Amino acid sequence: MKTIRVPIFLQQRVMQTLRAKIALAEQKLEQKFPEPIVNYKQRGTTAGSAYLKEWEIRINPILLIENPDNFIDEVVPHELAHLLVYRVYGRKGILPHGNEWKWMMQSVLEVSPSRTHNFSVSTVKSKTFTYHCACPSNHELTIRRHNKVVRGENQYLCKKCGEILRRKNEVAAEN
Repeated sequence: MKTIRVPIFLQQRVMQTLRAKIALAEQKLEQKFPEPIVNYKQRGTTAGSAYLKEWEIRINPILLIENPDNFIDEVVPHELAHLLVYRVYGRKGILPHGNEWKWMMQSVLEVSPSRTHNFSVSTVKSKTFTYHCACPSNHELTIRRHNKVVRGENQYLCKKCGEILRRKNEVAAEN
């Protein structure tokens, strides 16, 4: 996989926002927080991820480069909020985007809480494979899931009808 280099000025903006939000959290929560590790290795359509125990934020470099302002304003605080909730409340009984996270986003970090981003993902979307069931709609499986089906390691069911998803050529062979 090719490594995407994030321009230094964007890395600096990410860190500037991260540090400002940590300072805000320290002021409002009256406790100190370490600066998390930030790397630019997030892949796929996910904008960012928080690794709680590692105290790390992973950022999708392509989505950052394509959407710098919104990404830095939304995704950086979103992932930081996950780390802060973990540090303040622990993990037991806490939902990833539950009340504690929403409170952390709104009241502490002063950012509107949103579970998902709305960036275009056309440049990062991986190839999908079409599968069918008894329902009229198609199901798109990622290459990872498709390969598990091909290797016989897994089967996937339609959430609506409960039928095993099959490739079109498999459906035709059975009829």
